Amino acid sequence: MVAKKKAPKVETVALDDVKLKSLRDALSVPGDIGSTQLAQVLKDSLSSSDPVEQIQFVSKAGSMLEQLRKDESPFGPLLQACLNTLAFIYTKLPAKNPLKRAVASALSSGPDWLQEETVGCLSECLSSSLSSGSTDHYSHLTDCITSCLDGFPIGEKCIHRLITEVLQFFQRALSYYVEKNSGLAGRHVAQAQLMQSCLAVVKTSMLVVQRSQQPISAALLSASSQCELQQTLSGLLNCYTCILTDEEFVQSVQSTAGMAVVLLTRSVMGNGDDVSVLVAGLLQCTVETGSTTPEWLIQSCAGLFESGRPATVALYLSHGALAMLSWKGRTLGPQAEKLLLLIPEVLLSLDIRVKESSTVMVVARVLTLWSGAAVDCVQVDTCSPLLRLSLVGDSPLTTRLHHHIYTYWEHPLDGVRHQTRSLFQNLLVLHQHCSDYKSDPISDPYITQLTRNLLALEWHMKGKYGTLACLVEHLEAEYLLKLDAGLPSRLLVLMGDQTVAPYASDLLEKLFVSHKAQLCARFGDGHTWLDGWHETWVSPLLQILCTARLDQTTYILDYFLPKLLRCNPSSLSHMVQALQEMPSCKEGLAGSRGALGALMTCLRAARAQGVLKSIEEELWGGLVPLPLMQQALVHKHDQVRMDALGLVCESHRSTETLSRQEMDLIRHFLPFNLNTQSPGVRQQTVSLLKKLLCRMKDSAQLLHKRMYQHRSDNDHQVLNMYQEFLRWFCETLFQVLHPGASFSRCLMALHLLGLIAEHFTFNTGSVGFTLGESVSVSHAQAVLCCLASNFLEVKQLACNLLQKLPPTAVQLQEPERLQHLLQVALDLSTSTKPFDSVTAAHLFNLLLHQQGLQDALHSCTQKQEALLQPPALIQSETSEASILEQNTLAVVRWLMVCLKEEIVKAESSLLRAAASCPLYGRAHCITAVLQQLNTGSLVLLSQWRVVVSELIALCYMLSDVVSPVVQSSSPEGLIPMDTESETSAGLQRILQEIQPHDTNDFFTSARELDSNESKQKEDKQKASNNGSGGEEALRVTAQMVLVCCWRSMKEVSMLLGHVCQSMPLSSPHTHTDDRGVITEEQVEAVGKYFREQLLQSRHRGAFELAYVGFVRLTEMLCRSGSATLQQLPAHWLKEVLEEVKCSDPSSKLCATRRSAGIPFYIQALLSSEPKSSSCRLLKMTMRSLTTLAMPSDDGATDSSTVPQVHALNILRALYRDTRLGENIVPFVSEGMQAAILGFTSPVWAVRNSSTLLFSTLITRIFGVKKGKDEHSKKNRMTGREFFTRFPTLYPFLLSQLQEAAASVNSDSGQVKLHPSLFLLLLVLGRLYPSPMDGSSSPLGLAPFMPLIIRCSRSAVYRTREMAARALVPFVLVTQVPSTIQTLLEELPQEPGPGIQQNHIHGTLLQVLSLLRSYLTDTHRPQSGSEDDCDISHALFPRLWLATRRNPCLVTRGAFLDLLGCLCGYLPVPVSDSQLNKLRKETLHILMVSELVATEGPREINVSVPGTTQYLQSLAHIAISICVESPQLWECPDSDGLQRDLLMCMLQCQHYEVRLFALDQLLKRLQRTQEESQHGGQGLMLFNLGVSSLTHLALHETYPGCQAKVLQVLAALPLSSLLPWRDGTMSLSCQEVLEHLVTLTETSKHSVELYCAALSLTSQLVVHLAESTLQQELSEDAVACLSQWGALVVQGCGEEQPVEVKLMSAEVLVKAVPTLLTAPALPLGITHTVALWRSLFILLQDEDQDVRDRAADFTCYIPAHLHNKGVTLGAVSPPVALEMGVGVLCQLFQMWDQVSAGIVNLIEWLLGDEQLETSSEESPELDEEFLFEKGDLNLWAEPMVWARMLHGHLSALLSVPLSPGVSPAELDRLAAIANHNALAVQQAMKALPTLPQFSATIEYAKIVLLQERTSLAQNLQKTLRQVDTSQINL
Repeated sequence: MVAKKKAPKVETVALDDVKLKSLRDALSVPGDIGSTQLAQVLKDSLSSSDPVEQIQFVSKAGSMLEQLRKDESPFGPLLQACLNTLAFIYTKLPAKNPLKRAVASALSSGPDWLQEETVGCLSECLSSSLSSGSTDHYSHLTDCITSCLDGFPIGEKCIHRLITEVLQFFQRALSYYVEKNSGLAGRHVAQAQLMQSCLAVVKTSMLVVQRSQQPISAALLSASSQCELQQTLSGLLNCYTCILTDEEFVQSVQSTAGMAVVLLTRSVMGNGDDVSVLVAGLLQCTVETGSTTPEWLIQSCAGLFESGRPATVALYLSHGALAMLSWKGRTLGPQAEKLLLLIPEVLLSLDIRVKESSTVMVVARVLTLWSGAAVDCVQVDTCSPLLRLSLVGDSPLTTRLHHHIYTYWEHPLDGVRHQTRSLFQNLLVLHQHCSDYKSDPISDPYITQLTRNLLALEWHMKGKYGTLACLVEHLEAEYLLKLDAGLPSRLLVLMGDQTVAPYASDLLEKLFVSHKAQLCARFGDGHTWLDGWHETWVSPLLQILCTARLDQTTYILDYFLPKLLRCNPSSLSHMVQALQEMPSCKEGLAGSRGALGALMTCLRAARAQGVLKSIEEELWGGLVPLPLMQQALVHKHDQVRMDALGLVCESHRSTETLSRQEMDLIRHFLPFNLNTQSPGVRQQTVSLLKKLLCRMKDSAQLLHKRMYQHRSDNDHQVLNMYQEFLRWFCETLFQVLHPGASFSRCLMALHLLGLIAEHFTFNTGSVGFTLGESVSVSHAQAVLCCLASNFLEVKQLACNLLQKLPPTAVQLQEPERLQHLLQVALDLSTSTKPFDSVTAAHLFNLLLHQQGLQDALHSCTQKQEALLQPPALIQSETSEASILEQNTLAVVRWLMVCLKEEIVKAESSLLRAAASCPLYGRAHCITAVLQQLNTGSLVLLSQWRVVVSELIALCYMLSDVVSPVVQSSSPEGLIPMDTESETSAGLQRILQEIQPHDTNDFFTSARELDSNESKQKEDKQKASNNGSGGEEALRVTAQMVLVCCWRSMKEVSMLLGHVCQSMPLSSPHTHTDDRGVITEEQVEAVGKYFREQLLQSRHRGAFELAYVGFVRLTEMLCRSGSATLQQLPAHWLKEVLEEVKCSDPSSKLCATRRSAGIPFYIQALLSSEPKSSSCRLLKMTMRSLTTLAMPSDDGATDSSTVPQVHALNILRALYRDTRLGENIVPFVSEGMQAAILGFTSPVWAVRNSSTLLFSTLITRIFGVKKGKDEHSKKNRMTGREFFTRFPTLYPFLLSQLQEAAASVNSDSGQVKLHPSLFLLLLVLGRLYPSPMDGSSSPLGLAPFMPLIIRCSRSAVYRTREMAARALVPFVLVTQVPSTIQTLLEELPQEPGPGIQQNHIHGTLLQVLSLLRSYLTDTHRPQSGSEDDCDISHALFPRLWLATRRNPCLVTRGAFLDLLGCLCGYLPVPVSDSQLNKLRKETLHILMVSELVATEGPREINVSVPGTTQYLQSLAHIAISICVESPQLWECPDSDGLQRDLLMCMLQCQHYEVRLFALDQLLKRLQRTQEESQHGGQGLMLFNLGVSSLTHLALHETYPGCQAKVLQVLAALPLSSLLPWRDGTMSLSCQEVLEHLVTLTETSKHSVELYCAALSLTSQLVVHLAESTLQQELSEDAVACLSQWGALVVQGCGEEQPVEVKLMSAEVLVKAVPTLLTAPALPLGITHTVALWRSLFILLQDEDQDVRDRAADFTCYIPAHLHNKGVTLGAVSPPVALEMGVGVLCQLFQMWDQVSAGIVNLIEWLLGDEQLETSSEESPELDEEFLFEKGDLNLWAEPMVWARMLHGHLSALLSVPLSPGVSPAELDRLAAIANHNALAVQQAMKALPTLPQFSATIEYAKIVLLQERTSLAQNLQKTLRQVDTSQINL
């Protein structure tokens, strides 16, 4: 949508009476006829008050002026007066006023002979304004000068004539602004306005200088005016210098000033090389000797030559040089060339000096600007060879620029990343122009190497994609595809990661567009190239769409597919054909969308892009078969359903008519998809249906328009069809809003009904679709009941919808109903349940718009003791706003009266208040009611002022009552359990007991509980237990008191914040028409209140929400027009920082609880500072806090420790605050230093706060963890980038590491752990070298290496591990083999007395870490001689470390790990011959080791450290030989050896070894299964000894191993397990089954074991049932099967862990064809029906995965049970539930068990719910459990289930029954139903008025039981009629 440009406002010229009379008098002097007529027109113009008429008069004057002739109207006093008048008006009008342009046009239209006089008059007026203008008029005069140069030749001449005066004015203005800026600290609004004015002056001065080159040069050459103009220019330069060197100015002003300096210099000195010399001198802070630069010019810029100037000055001057000097299309002189090459050097030197991200952004932008200028220079034919040589690709300058790119291409700011890409693009162009390969870039070795290097980089680097895209443009796609043929597939896989998806899609687009262009150019316009293009781009896409997980393909749909279809629309037919030919697997791969889902995805994208046209019915049934669409719309996978819905709803044309098929598809989709648990799916569904409704609305309007033009029956039919569909849509949605409906169903229905109200309205007239008629009273009642929902979003949607429904349906006009609802709202506002007050607030919001509310309120108040008189309101105003204001005022007043009364009660007994009328409900309702009010248009101002004043006072009273609790040092445990009504004295006693301890004395002395206090608490506890039993007794828990207090504090904060933010501010300086309600004094007092609460509250809920209110206040302060209020945040900030600095143990500030509210207070104050400002407050705060956070020189004392703790806690909060964004980054280095040094403190509190700060900083620097891998490169940074962004950390970390490494000395035998060592290694371990950094170690990382290697000698195991991990980043990939060799050579070659095992272990860990990194690195050298880096020479002499000659098991295990790493992977830095030899040696060591040797591992002492790790290391090698990579090991008799090794591991006495072996075996089996599914061999490489596994399964004792062995057996084919071997014995299937069932029953302590046993047991049960289908099962077998059935049923219970339910679902799904649908009923009818019931319970489970797993049963239903029209394949759980009940009803008929089935289903229908007969327990329960959750399953809907059962039972009753249901059964069911009906009747009578609000849960239960009972009685009645009719027959 194109935004309409705002038209400039036309205003009349405003003149005072004196000036007006003066002008008129001047225009009244006698003169010639032409002048007199002109004067009269101008007088008429001055007299007019209509601005448009004034423009007409001025235009007429212009025409008259144009016609004047010199001979008829000579220049006289009258004509001069006319010109003076026009000139005066011109100078007085604002710049954008159209009248000003009219005056300029009039002045310009004068004849040539009058031009000079016109210039003189305008010059005189302008000169007068410039000399007499006050500082307030500076902005106006600046605009006036700008408009003179804006296409106004007269004005331009005038400026040239007054050049000195104009420049003097600029000098005065800038001097004034520079001076004034220093006094505006804290006044952000005024400061922002000043910056705007200053920027305008600098820009205008530049414009004047640019357009006045000739006058300036002429004036400087003439001796007379040289001095004055020179002084003026000197003054201007001085002002620019002040701006450049004053860091308080914003960047835009400084950047413009930099350009102005260069421009002014060029204007004075001309365009020669002298300017380049001077600018180069300015950049380098040096003055060239012998320079021709005027001395006065150098003196004016003296501040710019100072070495102490800010670093950014050079940046802005560089920008100025590039922008203001001419670079394009001319040959540069030698000095200009030097300057061109100097600028990037200067900019690159800033890389490690600038800290602010905004400055980094400017550096990046200026470098891109430079590269553009350089490209312009080298494109000139006469470009010098020296310049070309300096800018070619491998020159030092270009190399440095590339390093800059690699440093910043991962920067957090998008703009910086974008600029680095542009710079890279320009550098490629520069190289192309400067190199010898201009015509053939592919053969350029530099470009080839660059491309290979970039392709070798990790794909998590975002910068890689943009640079590769530049190379695609440079080299075209085929070259990159030739280098890496798998590039399309790899990029498509990467599209699954949200962080890189946009970058990957852009690169893909560049590639396939370039590839298409190349193929088209080669093969012409035909289609011969299509197959190759499809093979490259479309085939990988379809493969990914069909097989990848859904969450990995989301972004392919969003980013890639539309681009591909836009590039080549004809690819759609290829996609559809390929997908329809694909074999559609039954279930699809786990989590994938399959071919059907992929087809929907492609078609959806095509239709949305307009590639696929839906012309009437050609799409449906043609390209897309309707059954296929119906299947997709109820598919199991969310995204497949969403894509199918998108295909129906999305269209390229918004007016495309909906077909009947599309409406039928929505009818098929909607009922099954309303109850969706996923928020994302709900959001997509609503969004897509909104598109459908918009399309319907737009197409309906088009149809109506067509019908008006020419009557069409077809259009009329379509509109009727629309009407019918919309009514069905509304009816369906209203029907689902029953009591007990799930949150997600209510939410979806209300969202969609809201869309209907928004697009079609529920009107009842004759216009439109008249949907109001379809809204009944019961529908509106159902929506009203949603207000009682516990979910806030449902309440909000229901409240909004009720206001849009027809008033006749909502029935709020009825006084009695209105009064009932109002009374409920008033009652709920004092409920002890927090969510009740939210319900009350929404009811108030609904009722506020009703005209009769005040009468209803009057009736309600009469029932109270206090009577509230309705206010005398303005009755004449009857508009909606006025009714709302009157009602709001009345409600707020009454709530205030009630609240005041309750506060008085609370003052006497807080415990009683907490139990009966907690105060927060009333306050919450007042806030909610005020939020409905438009405070900008209040009418009853005087009454509102009184209310606001009383309300603020009331808030203070409320706070005073509850604040002692939340401000105590232990608010959670303040009030003990008590049944007695506590008196005021008792409360004060409790509070007094707490107050003396409420200090920071935990630093100096421990708190001891007073014995008397302890005794008092014991007495109170006894009283609590005994209870008084009286009516007055209240059960008050500590939780209730605390909730009452902190929620009250929260509501006070929110209320005060809202009042300050929304109420108009009353200014003391305004006149009587003041529209303000709240005064400055009140606002300031509220700020002081917040200060007290935030600094003294101890309860997190209280101070977190006080923070929210305080943020609102600070935002209001910043925006207010009051200078006093604007300066408050800065004042408060200084106060609190001073208080923190001076705090000690006696301070009231809370030093525990992470400083409680102090960080929040400071955060709120800092966040009020505009991000675009100079952030002065933030800088001042951070400087102060980082100073405090550093350890003091005089050691830890009380006076320094408390401030240090506060500072560390506050810093942590500020670094975490996302609103401070990149502005906080410059202070990260200081924070890191404070955190690391804090670890050296002897005080625990300091160390604790330092830990928290360090953790926050790691996240701030390296980003939020993006995966499970703690050390993933996604959360790491190259050393170059890290130390460039945080340069001060380089020397700090180095010195700290030197100090820490010096303390590491395991030789002495003493453990010395430096406090900061762990942190240092943690930080260094997050860095890694980039392969783009070249061969040298980047940024001097080399000094860290020997220190980290030294740390590996530590006696602390964890330190050695950390040192090993930290070493990896500091070794470049090319140097890894040589570093490993060096480390290995340090190890001893023989055992001896002086060997240090810690040193050996640390060295081995570092070698291991380096080797593993090398093996997983994608950039290691792929070719070249391996002999150069063969580490075997250092390895073989030290093999003794892996043998028994080495007494230390830890180092023995570490060396074995190293051998396993080298022998089990390829390629490694060892030659092939040596590697084979090494494998033989390793195998020998394994065979004589304790794991395999005959003595067994019993010879090892278990208590020896490292035993387990050593055996696991041996097991790793054994597993490599027999499971992982046996092909690498050349073993004699490999099958036997592998089997023996596995047996040794399975028989090892250490369970860790057995567990590891079984785990690896299971993974291998699973991998084998996957390979066989994909058509691979899928065979184990040796004959697995199953008997050892079956024996282990029966005798294993460790639960983990037991579970794992059962999982292994379950993964093997059942035929290989049976007969089951236990040593020499052979067990039958039934015997094994009995054992496993017993094991399952007794293994409930271990979920993993339980699930494994259940899985294997179920396989055996299915096998037993299949193998004995034709024979009779023995009694034992039947009993065993019954036991198994009971176990499965038990595993489906709601209380079971998710893993158990998932396994139960899998078991049931696998049992469907054999047990649940078998004609022979192997389990019997009772157990089979129980299993079906369990399946249905799982289909209604709250966990999405459980439901999805259970829904898979539909894929296993035998074909003969499928009804016509029943969906095949994987369906969503609601559809599966419907299908399941239908299939069960068919099975009852097939089994001839219809009667038994009917009885079972009616029992299910009646349910297990029983209403509680005791109504006395309920309120006690509510008081005891304040946050009782109610039903755990929020997804299941018993009423929907009951109605579904009723529907299927009704169908089943129509089947002839033989035999019928016995009368005894019918009577039993009737008795249950009658009992329930009676219970419902009694319960309904006991409920209060409108129980859906006051007793929501009880009401929902009663309604559900009523519905169940009614449906069951209805069925019983039908059943009796059927029986009677059969008897009669």
